[in-house]
Amino acid sequence: MKPPAPSAPHADSVNAIAATFIARWNGMAGSERSNYQLFIIELCELLNLERPQPASNEHAANAYVFERHLKAHDADASAANRFIDCYRRGSFVLEAKSVQTNRAARGAQLALRGAHAQAQAYARSLPVDEGRPPFIIVVDVGHVIELYSEFSRTGGAYLPFPDAGRHRIKITDLAKLEIRQRLRQLWLDPMALDPTRVSAKVTRGIASDLAQLAKSLEADGHPSVEVAGFLTRCLFTLFAEDVELLPKQDGKGSFTALLDSLSQAPAQAQPMLEELWKAMDVGGFSVALRAKLIRFNGKFFKNPRALPLSAAQLALLRRAAGVDWTQVEPAIFGTLLERALDPTERHSLGAHYTPRAYVERLVLPTVIAPLRAQWGSVQAAALLLDFEGKHSEAQREVRAYHAQLCATRVLDPACGSGNFLYVTMEHMKRLEGEVLDLLQTLGASSSFDTQGLAVDPHQFLGIELNPRAAAIAEMVLWIGYLQWHFRTHAASLPPEPVLRDFHN
Repeated sequence: MKPPAPSAPHADSVNAIAATFIARWNGMAGSERSNYQLFIIELCELLNLERPQPASNEHAANAYVFERHLKAHDADASAANRFIDCYRRGSFVLEAKSVQTNRAARGAQLALRGAHAQAQAYARSLPVDEGRPPFIIVVDVGHVIELYSEFSRTGGAYLPFPDAGRHRIKITDLAKLEIRQRLRQLWLDPMALDPTRVSAKVTRGIASDLAQLAKSLEADGHPSVEVAGFLTRCLFTLFAEDVELLPKQDGKGSFTALLDSLSQAPAQAQPMLEELWKAMDVGGFSVALRAKLIRFNGKFFKNPRALPLSAAQLALLRRAAGVDWTQVEPAIFGTLLERALDPTERHSLGAHYTPRAYVERLVLPTVIAPLRAQWGSVQAAALLLDFEGKHSEAQREVRAYHAQLCATRVLDPACGSGNFLYVTMEHMKRLEGEVLDLLQTLGASSSFDTQGLAVDPHQFLGIELNPRAAAIAEMVLWIGYLQWHFRTHAASLPPEPVLRDFHN
């Protein structure tokens, strides 16, 4: 019988337990066989989780155990007995190592990457009726916990979660409540960590409001192309506010504050928005926001025309401003917006966009799989060179691959609102994050974005007959690019101008 879930301890008690755990395990040396089970048991106690269960001879009963037996297939197709260090059905495969007894040894990275590959092979060898777990966890006992996810659970690559800049949790990071909550959710409800679930819900809500606003503006006699351009500028401005490309005022978004002030004087909305967008185009002081702005440039604000808004229309725009735009999913947003602006298809809002899983069926094998296969060879070669003391050669190997990645171009000959191009770019940005992470491990500077070398929208080309869809595709790519810039570079601003007209 499964024991009842433990009750939640007091916050002060948890902080004390975390401090004790960190002091006990931080920097601990020794073989993983002697330490890893105790480490995981005490980690579960810290996270207020059930410990792994005793193992049984019946695989069906081994849903959460140490040393889960597995029949795995080796490279020569022969079956072999393997054992997963820790397994929780539907949640994770965990592989433990104790490799950093010499903290200066970069060879530890090679061992951890090998553990990742081993855990990934175990996940793919699990019985079909159990399914593949959404996570693999690599533990360097006493040093780091690395998280990798594959939410489709179809056998794709397990990628750093939530991204290459934040997937590695140091033991000292367990002092942070948000880190402990992330690990606890990974144990209990891992699929809830899938960011596309949150972003899809947020995006559909936004698109519904935009459809209503678009319909209202067209009913006022504005051509649909003008409405599309106006809403594109509004939406990018809302996104720019939430990623803090626009300054805050008294802890609040300055564009949201402007919309609040205009609610009492909607007649002023048109001139104030036009003044703001002119300032965003060239950079400099904006009277509307009463602040100095960075230069955006690009195509969106070359035409700063705003449409007159009623109080009800302003209210819809203000409601859209209340959403966290960092969570908008560009892969669906473009299609939803395109339909929101097409009177003949408004009834199908959100119902028939190409699901991400279908997009990835084309994108992953044709573009990403070959790039990842090459990356696997490059990182293995670089780590070996570094282990042999050839540090400059190791960095050159990775830099050359990064340059090639940034020169790879992708064409969608019927791009629509850009879903396929965006998903391709997102996977290439994820890969780029891993490249920059390894460069940092090798001791190199990874500030390529500020030097003009980065995977960016200029590499993603589309052919499309509908100018409205083409404009939306461009916005989707830029929002997606900037989302990944901030995930990879945290609070570092992108170089100016933020937007460029690549004529792609």
